[in-house]
Amino acid sequence: MQVKLETPPSIRRCAVTGVLGLTLLGTGLPGTGPPPAGASETGPGRLSRFYDQKVAWSACEGLEMPKDLQCGKVTVPLDYAHPGGRTLDVALARYRATGDSRGSVLLNFGGPGGSGINELAAGGKEFMHLTNGYDVVTFDPRGVGRSSPVTCGPASLKIMEATGSDEGIADPADVLKRLRDAAAECAEYSGPVLPHIGTVDAARDMEVMRRALGEDRLNYLGFSYGTRLGAVYAAQFPDRVGRMALDGVDTLTESLTEQGLAGARGQQTALENFIDWCARDVACPFGRDARDARDQVVRLVASLDSEPVPSAFGEPFTGQDLVGAVGQALYSRELWPSLEHALAQLVEHGDASGLQGFSLGGVTFPVRERARAADRGDGSAGLTDEEDVPMDNLPAALMAINCADDPDRPGAKEITGSLERLRARYEEASPVFGRYRLTQVLMCYGRPRGTDYIRDEVKNLDTAKMLLVGTRGDPATPYRWTTETAKRLGSPAVVLDNRGEGHTGYASSACVHRKVDDFLLYGSLPPDGSSCGPDDSGSESD
Repeated sequence: MQVKLETPPSIRRCAVTGVLGLTLLGTGLPGTGPPPAGASETGPGRLSRFYDQKVAWSACEGLEMPKDLQCGKVTVPLDYAHPGGRTLDVALARYRATGDSRGSVLLNFGGPGGSGINELAAGGKEFMHLTNGYDVVTFDPRGVGRSSPVTCGPASLKIMEATGSDEGIADPADVLKRLRDAAAECAEYSGPVLPHIGTVDAARDMEVMRRALGEDRLNYLGFSYGTRLGAVYAAQFPDRVGRMALDGVDTLTESLTEQGLAGARGQQTALENFIDWCARDVACPFGRDARDARDQVVRLVASLDSEPVPSAFGEPFTGQDLVGAVGQALYSRELWPSLEHALAQLVEHGDASGLQGFSLGGVTFPVRERARAADRGDGSAGLTDEEDVPMDNLPAALMAINCADDPDRPGAKEITGSLERLRARYEEASPVFGRYRLTQVLMCYGRPRGTDYIRDEVKNLDTAKMLLVGTRGDPATPYRWTTETAKRLGSPAVVLDNRGEGHTGYASSACVHRKVDDFLLYGSLPPDGSSCGPDDSGSESD
């Protein structure tokens, strides 16, 4: 039986609220892991029927989809513990190799919750060098985009109301009730895919893709959350790992609470760097005094939370929406001029449309044609009609995957006993991003406990060599996560130190771009610990 979610029209077209942005990262699925070797390979109704399929490629349908981008799908079990039951389709897209193809390289752009198809359609030129040897393939993971998308309806507003005000913090019992109600609403709107949306199942879907593509080994390029997805795949299928590059490396060990604090600190640093840059420009809407400009941003967020301005969708644009949009724009220095202009529109004219472009187009990999993705907003072009992709799918999927992945998020006792102290920690980490990031942690309350699989099993791997790229100025995945993850994965991990700014290095550093492509195309690995310089000129040292 195929899973088909029926989403009410009012939810399909609702505006994305900034409170559930794409910046937080996550991992697996409660209580799941790979089966014993061979356990699901044989017998009627087991996985052989999924492993034996082939992808039927055809031109992608939809406005603004590149003519040479092809789309297809693979069918996977909804529940790998019961592969004879319901199924769902995972949507794929590819650019064909320009010459002789040596196979495929699979891309994941991060999130969690980002549509790979939208991102490849918008920024495919970043990967054209890889088509010298590969079909470049990406996908919308289960629960995302064209692959049975999840949605929470108006639940995100309930989460914001529960955690975003001083009145809510003063009544933790009411916070717990609202969070439980929101979790129940997400489950109601999302349907049967929600309990099976985590990274462990998504990694098993990648094994179905590998086989459907006819590859002996999985060649893979993952960004941000996609690095964790790649690591989980490698732990489950170590003998099927080909050339794997992980850029903007996620943590395998830190709890969602600690990840949120790290993200708040990183984004605050990136914001201060942006303000220092902005204050040197006469067009900066906050003036020429960087210290005063920082205070103005804090006051602007508070003002919009108290008195939102209208948005292009008719919904209020709040301070937390502003925080989410700014957080997305800070992923890349290339977006700073656009961010400055959008902030000037808001400050001088009360016009939030420029900032909403960042909110709707946000994916963790900052391609140079990000503006095109923002213009498309909800990812309406592609395999399905735009009405089939809920407008809140991206934040709803992020929430669902993160919550499925973390076994250590705050429980009722911690929320009721120390919610004010927890909020103080977050606001100390960032007066701008703290409350926003805390909300992303608390939103997991009321959902099943997350998986232990990643913490317990994704370590000491016995695979082919992997290239791990960490960026020193990354606001979302701190550089230390790269070295910590490399140590945890063990001997296969080779670290490339990108001494630059922004989230991930592939799109912003010519040096990183070249080294990753050389590894994927030719198997040429840089020495462990080698580095790329802080600019885009391709400088490097060993």
